[in-house]
Amino acid sequence: MGSDPRVDAMAPLAAGPVTTIGVGAVAVDIAPEAGGRIAQIRVDGIEQLVGHGDDSAAIAWGCYPMVPWAGRVRHGRFASEGRHHHLPLNLGVHAIHGVGFTMPWQLPSHGPDHAELSLSMPQDERWPFGGSAHQRIEVGHRHIRLTLSATAGEQAMPATIGWHPWFRKPDRMQFEPRMIYPRDADGIAIRPLTAPTPGPWDDCFINDLPVLVERGGQRIRLTSDCVHWVVYDAAAHATCVEPQSGPPDAFNLEPIVLAPHTSVAAWFLLEWM
Repeated sequence: MGSDPRVDAMAPLAAGPVTTIGVGAVAVDIAPEAGGRIAQIRVDGIEQLVGHGDDSAAIAWGCYPMVPWAGRVRHGRFASEGRHHHLPLNLGVHAIHGVGFTMPWQLPSHGPDHAELSLSMPQDERWPFGGSAHQRIEVGHRHIRLTLSATAGEQAMPATIGWHPWFRKPDRMQFEPRMIYPRDADGIAIRPLTAPTPGPWDDCFINDLPVLVERGGQRIRLTSDCVHWVVYDAAAHATCVEPQSGPPDAFNLEPIVLAPHTSVAAWFLLEWM
């Protein structure tokens, strides 16, 4: 399992062919085969994301969709609809960030300012429920709007979705969340929620205000219809600001189950000011 990049989150994942879309000052490189991720964003010619290298771990570059779960599932174990499930452990003793970020996505259509991507999720030991995912990337003169959805197939399934952008280390960040999920000895979010604690963070927050990220004279305003945001800023080279439809370990902590053929959807807007 440890040598297969489609299971091991720390294994290298090749970028594969890249499709570039853009409008005005904004250009977006999309790598469908590398988990349907945005490989790079350039605004006024300046790269915004940690890019791909020959040994880049699947988990650690670009901006990728997290589907059908976001963050860790404790020990890969959860119960749904009266059945117990055990997902493959792809980061230490936990299952992290879903299956979508290491699987090849289809790119059925794209134009100068947009791209549509789709994924048929597995129905095997990696994810026993099947279903599908869809994302749309839209580019404006100084903004990018991302939408993501997960849809159940013939059987009900739990689902939590989100995005994981690896921003190059900002000079400063304005982030004013209302609450934080504490983490236990396993590093997993737990209840009850408390007042936010000082960073550095690898934590989930309740947040309904824009997040401002500043670097090199550029300012990015981040908004979403998600109220769960994970921030990871412990790395020296990057900060991750991740809107999600639920908290890490949501399948155990706050499960949402989709009825057959129903969906969960979210949006994420990045604006350069």
